[in-house]
Amino acid sequence: MKMDALRLIRTRRSVRRFKKARIPDAAIEKILEAARWAPSGLNNQPWRFMVLEKDQKDVLADFTHYSYIVRGADKVILVFLDRNESYNYAKDIMAIGACIQNMLLYIHASGLGACWLGEILNKRKEIARILTISSNLELEAVIALGKPGPRPKRGSRKKLNRLVIPL
Repeated sequence: MKMDALRLIRTRRSVRRFKKARIPDAAIEKILEAARWAPSGLNNQPWRFMVLEKDQKDVLADFTHYSYIVRGADKVILVFLDRNESYNYAKDIMAIGACIQNMLLYIHASGLGACWLGEILNKRKEIARILTISSNLELEAVIALGKPGPRPKRGSRKKLNRLVIPL
């Protein structure tokens, strides 16, 4: 599916219901490739990824109110900040946001669906313990992905003139 960039951005939605279908490893590799090309301060690339499927990902479901999203997804990608690579926390968090946006846009352009889960971060310490994550890695997001089920509603945004601050 070929789309111009603005149309791609405007049509991307959070997908919370997925069809039962396997996402091939090659597709995951391309998603992570898109992620790693995000901008970062000093090109430090502070992100790290973990891909979970099946029983591994279902363990995460117990840590969120949105467990149905995690259980329904074929895979989840955990995105971490590597504190050993961090030089400025605020800038590195913004870089990780850009990295996640790259993933979400690539996923959408590929005909797949994803949902960026943030509420699960309330349990990041417990998740790190259960998955035996190194102490230098801080969980920043969980991306649930799969073949999209029913299409989410059309999105809406505030008018641009409400967002631009006049001089």
